[in-house]
Formats: sequence, structure tokens, C-alpha cells
Amino acid sequence: MKVISKCKRIKVMIDHQSLTLFNLSFLPLILIGTLISCSETKEKNQETLRPNILLLVADDLGYADLGCYGGDIETPNIDNLAAQGVRFSRFHTSPLCAPTRAMLLSGNDNHIAGMGIQSNQNTGFGYEGKLTDRIVTIPALLQANGYHTYMTGKWHLGRDSLSIPFSKGFERSFVNIRGAGNHYDDQGLFKEDPITPYFEDEKPATWNNGDYSTDFYTDKLIEYIDLNKEDKKPFFGFAAYTSPHWPLQVDEKYWKKYEGRYDDGYEKLKERRLESLKNAGMIPKEAVLPPNHEKVIPWDSLSLSEKKKESRKMELYAGMVDNLDYNIGRIIQYLKDIGQFENTLIVFMSDNGAAAEDFYYHENLGPFIREHFNDDYETMGKPNSFISYGPQWAEAGSSPFRHYKEFTTEGGIVAPMIIAGPNIERKNEIHEGFLTLMDIAPTFYEVAQAKYPEKFEENKNYPLKGNSLIPFLSGETNQIHSSEYVFGLEHNNLAMIRKGDWKITNIKRPFLEENFKLYNLSQDLAELHDLKESEPEKYKELLDEWRKFSTEVKVQIPPPSWK
Repeated sequence: MKVISKCKRIKVMIDHQSLTLFNLSFLPLILIGTLISCSETKEKNQETLRPNILLLVADDLGYADLGCYGGDIETPNIDNLAAQGVRFSRFHTSPLCAPTRAMLLSGNDNHIAGMGIQSNQNTGFGYEGKLTDRIVTIPALLQANGYHTYMTGKWHLGRDSLSIPFSKGFERSFVNIRGAGNHYDDQGLFKEDPITPYFEDEKPATWNNGDYSTDFYTDKLIEYIDLNKEDKKPFFGFAAYTSPHWPLQVDEKYWKKYEGRYDDGYEKLKERRLESLKNAGMIPKEAVLPPNHEKVIPWDSLSLSEKKKESRKMELYAGMVDNLDYNIGRIIQYLKDIGQFENTLIVFMSDNGAAAEDFYYHENLGPFIREHFNDDYETMGKPNSFISYGPQWAEAGSSPFRHYKEFTTEGGIVAPMIIAGPNIERKNEIHEGFLTLMDIAPTFYEVAQAKYPEKFEENKNYPLKGNSLIPFLSGETNQIHSSEYVFGLEHNNLAMIRKGDWKITNIKRPFLEENFKLYNLSQDLAELHDLKESEPEKYKELLDEWRKFSTEVKVQIPPPSWK
């Protein structure tokens, strides 16, 4: 508006009286100069007015962990973001890290993006194990539209020269190519990578042993943004943190404040969180808890030493989330210091439900882990310790939903997400409507004034599958998706289809279509009551949608990893 007003003022000055002061022969030159000046000023102003975009992704953070969601872990910086924007109580991801990242950066289904199965490479459509040319990534399109693009943290989307972040649109990046790593040094977690592989830009990089992952990734992202802070060009920053992903490691000063808090066990924590989530307005007052997964051993059956160790697991996890919040506060303060906070759209999210994996005694992965780490009580949380909090605490982290990471039940795919930033009319709101991580890419493109192309660098793109959130965030509409919108998801032959409040879920292997169950999530968040016998028409409707979806994305049954 300032640019337009200035140009109007210049135009108004050249009225009939003003013309007498000038030789009319100079008038064309004056007008041309004025128009060029206004045009250039307008273009520069549009460049600076386009907001920066900051995407912050936690790794395996549970739905019920954050303070602003009703959790007991101290997250004041994230809570402050929520107070300035919107908390989404029904935000859906994929059930695992890599497919989520593929869907997030592409705005498309994980098969179309190339990640049909995490950590599995195959030549078939959808199972390439890396981002494909069927999609254009957020950083590539934003870079082509005048944005700086930076990334730090976890990549997990391919490791050949054409698949690393530098080749997918990131101007600067420092990443762990694998899905996990030691938080303090470069000791690998997997036999095939005894040293964790890091890349800075297009070249292999080394880790400065002793640096803590979340602190370092924050430092690096700030460093990248700081390099170009004076040129007024907007940036897209992606902090893909590896916290609170196993192994649970963090400095004592972060976990000590939680010492003793979880001594009554994971079942009590699950119950407490059900009530605190209700009090925070994140779930309905009538919500109930699903039963624990069969892998969960009852707390009362544990010995005193086992309880002591279990409590420490959750203390460490809480400390990692606490440190994550501290680092997010550092980024926010940096943006304020350089005068960019008010012009930055910030999205904070987790990549899937709470994690239940515990590979220390795993048949294949365990021997290498035990060779280089221990799980002794005395060393828990230190660089030589490998601790996971397992299905028992994951059940509490996913409260009130059923199960956790890996499953296509709500516990595996409902995660926290917060959006705050410029032009968001909704403040300190909770949105209960359905949305997915495929809605993020079109949102970023709208605020960046970037049109999603049919072709990018001579490759034909599949259409985006989500909707921009901007009409909702700006208050123009109260709904993101209509009741007819269909969301399909399949990973390693665990599947679901969502349409309106209705959902069919299949979590049995081997995959058989007859094992789909039908739920009405408006009445049954915990997915306890299978309605396929009492609602045969609705079941058939969603089963037909599954057949359309699985054909479109070329789901393989059995999956390639089983061949």
C-alpha cells in the first residue's frame, strides 16, 4: 500500500498548474522515469513483503507431549507460538518418518513422491526409496521463485548425488542422510553405516564430536539465514530436528527437572494426559482411552529396578523435548533480533505418532548397537547409551488415540501442528477439522506467490493433493476440506482411507481387503467400535475409495520388501 500511495502522490503533483513550471518537452521523460521508479519500488517491496517461511519438524514427538496441547513437559516457546496462531488437533501425517518427509516436501502421496516403504529401494513405481521426478519439492519451487532455501537436520530421502538436499532445491544444507544418529558424535547406529553419514551442501561432512544435535542444527540454520540477512530476499528455512528420536540422550540439566515425575508409571501418565488434553480443549470431554497394545507390560508387574529404569527413560525423553523447545526459542529470538519475526510464517509439527521401536535387543540391528552402546542405568542419557522409551511410553504419548508410530490408526498418524505468522487472523485458536501434511506445500506456495507448475525442469508433475490453509488462517473460511475429500494412506501394507468423519483402517499382515474395519471418528476417536456390519453401505463406499486410491498410486501387495 505504501508503494501505491507514493506513486499516486507523484502523479497528483503533475496537475495543470504544475505543468506550467516545466518545459512540456521534458514531460514524457518525467513520466517514464516516474513509472520506472514506481515499478522498481513496487517489485522490491513485493519481494520484501513476501513472508519468510520457517518449517520446524520434531522427530517422533507425541501428540500429548506439548504444554499447549495439555502435556506436562515444559515447552514455553512452542506454547507462545500457539498463543499467536492456531493449534490443529486433527493434523494427519504418515505413520513413519521417511514417507512423511516425502509427502511434506512434495504435497503429494508418499508413493507418488517415491517412498512407498521406508528404507527400502526398489525399481517399481512408488518404491524408489528416494524423491522422484514425478514431483517438485517445496525448496526447488521456492528457490525458483526468489527465495533463499536452507535446511539442517534429518534428510532420510535418498543419498545418491541426485537425491541429497543440495540437488532438491536447498541452497545451503547440513544433514544426516540416515533416519537417526547419535546425538553427540558420529558413531553410527547401523552396521552398514558405522560412521553416521553427514552432508553439507553437495559434499560429505564431518561431525564435531561433542556437539549436541539439536543445538548444532539450530546454530547451523541461524548461520545460513545470517549469511544473507541484508539482501531483503525472503527465505525458506527447514529445521528437521532429530529430537526426541531414539537414542534418548540429553544433558542432565534438561532432564533433571523431570526427575521423579513419572515414577507412578506409563499407565498413570496415559490416564493423566487424557484428562489434561480434555482440559486444554484438544479432545472432546467424552473421549475415552483405547486399551494398550499387547506389547505393553503392565507397570505393576515390573520389579523396582525395572520401574526405576523405565522412569528414567521418560525423564530423558522429557528433557529432549525441553531442549528442543529451548532451541526453538533461540531461532525465534534470532528472528526478532534481525527484525524478521513479524514477517515469518512459522509451522511447527511432528512427523508421526509417538515412537515405540526399541532396537537394542533387535535380532538384526541389536548386535551392532550393543557392540557400541550400552543400556545401563548409570549411563542412561550419555553418548555411549542407547535407550528407547518403547511402546509403553508411546501409548501415553499418543493418548487418546489408538496405538502409535508405524500404524495407520489415529495414534500413528495424528500429530501436533502449530501455525503462526503474518496475516493470520486467528489467534490462540484450536482447530478440530481434518487436515493433512499435504496441505502444507500449497499453503507455502500461496504465501510465496509461487504457482505450482505442470512441468518443472522438463519433468511432468503430479497435481498437488492438498489445499492451502491460507483461506482458513485469514478467516475467510472455517473449513479446510469438505466432507467429500478423500485421504488415502498406505505404507508397507498397513492402510487407511478417510472421508468426512468416516475411516476404514487395516493394520493386519498379510494384507487382506476383508480386514478393513470401519470407524466413525466423530463418535469414536479411539477406534474401538467396528461398524462395517451395521453400516454396510458406508463400508462399501470407503472400500471403493480404497480401490481407486491403491490403483492410482500403484500399491503393491505384498510389498517389494517381502519378495
